Amino acid sequence: MTSDGRRLLDHSRSAPDPSAPDPSAPDPSGPDHLVADEADLEPPEVPVDGLRLVLVRHGQTDANAGKVLDTALPGSPLNALGHEQARTVADLLADWPVRAVFASRATRAQETAAPIADAHGLSVTVLEGVHEISVGHLEGASDAHSRRIFEDIYDGWWGGDLARPMPGGESAADVRERALPVVDEIVRAAEELPPGSAVVLVSHGATIRITAAALLGDTVETAYVPNTGRVVLARDPGSASGWTLQLWDSGPALAGDVTAGATG
Repeated sequence: MTSDGRRLLDHSRSAPDPSAPDPSAPDPSGPDHLVADEADLEPPEVPVDGLRLVLVRHGQTDANAGKVLDTALPGSPLNALGHEQARTVADLLADWPVRAVFASRATRAQETAAPIADAHGLSVTVLEGVHEISVGHLEGASDAHSRRIFEDIYDGWWGGDLARPMPGGESAADVRERALPVVDEIVRAAEELPPGSAVVLVSHGATIRITAAALLGDTVETAYVPNTGRVVLARDPGSASGWTLQLWDSGPALAGDVTAGATG
């Protein structure tokens, strides 16, 4: 991260009018939209001038399709479907008041962020600390037993045991410790943006779930995040945590996509 939070936003060349369509409005051409686990709930009312943090999971890779636990950097690139998904989510966000686009150090995150940034005349700022959770000794595994180990540990985090690590890897507490300061710096830098602005952070399944839960004041009990799924959090001084969930893209889970919340 830069030592001066304002530099995070220096890559902007142009930006749309913040009076653009409400980012919380569902797109009928996109996947099913859930607010947490309740598809029929209206998005909570929040100040219309509040910052929106748009967390986007990267597009599909061959590792995703092959049920491989792929968390080490730089990781797999997007496959053909993943590039198509990246273009689609860029189209979905084209009319949003996006003022900055960030991505993790992983290749797949940066490739997903590129068309989103291009649609707004921006460049992608690569950030430390928002990469996928390290699965340690499970890295590269594609067998059901290894995925069950991941699921069991994640279930323990949901129960409150955030310090329990992956074998030779990270815990949910580790991810919080490195990711939340990054989000804090993004938010501080965004204080200079026009009211109603949105910033996009392209990250990863488990990291998005853990980070979003922490910002909302929960442990890790969150819904599945499909490839290029969006989790939209609105800055809300009236809420206990300071954030309100506006949108959680969900849909049919890809079997074996355990870091994003699937099983198998």
